[in-house]
Amino acid sequence: MVINWGATAVYNTIMSVSVGVALLSIVNFFSHLNSNKIGHIEGWAIGFGIPGFILTITGLHMTLTWPLSKMGFAFDDIIFGESSLAFGVLLLAITVLLWRKANLYLKQGIDMNDTTVVSEKLKKELPSLLKPLSFFAAAMGFALIAMGCAGVTFRLFAAPPQEPISGLFAAYPMIEATFMSILLALTGVGAILFAVNQKEKPNLGLVKFNRSAWVITGIIWTAFGIMNYFTHIGLIVHTMK
Repeated sequence: MVINWGATAVYNTIMSVSVGVALLSIVNFFSHLNSNKIGHIEGWAIGFGIPGFILTITGLHMTLTWPLSKMGFAFDDIIFGESSLAFGVLLLAITVLLWRKANLYLKQGIDMNDTTVVSEKLKKELPSLLKPLSFFAAAMGFALIAMGCAGVTFRLFAAPPQEPISGLFAAYPMIEATFMSILLALTGVGAILFAVNQKEKPNLGLVKFNRSAWVITGIIWTAFGIMNYFTHIGLIVHTMK
């Protein structure tokens, strides 16, 4: 297997890390919020903005140019490109909302070091702020579940044998197909629950399940992306002209 890497773009390494870190950041943000520990909102806004920017530009490029089609993995351009673009734009929207809210609190003379006051105000205002975004988040959550179903149905995501670690399962495509499909679907379930939970008094059971789903998937996406920095470099070395 020989690949012309000069004409093929593969960057789902940083995309995977960005998705994982963003999911964990959302969980961490709401954990701090419920504990009245949110103070300087600008830092959280930037924390969401960094992965949001990365996912938007890489997802947009993958969505519009289909770089993975040159390797015979055109379906990955849809699965990873479009979902990353959607998540990136949502993260940037949250960044803008939190940044504007921080500026408003400062104009109102609120001490941003008083985490109790800031957190209590955000608890009351965030559901109405995030609810309009939650409709798109829920729709993409169902889309992720559909992608997971497609992964199992058509046995997608199998790595070529030239790729280190992941390539060991090349002869058993259902292993990686099942792993990636469950990961996508569980991330999607979390997105749907996030939308459902945008109310003043959400169901605590659903909140806990949402948190667990995104902690698990966030850790896996991050670890998977970090691992791919080794495996994808190895794939390039093994398949260069």
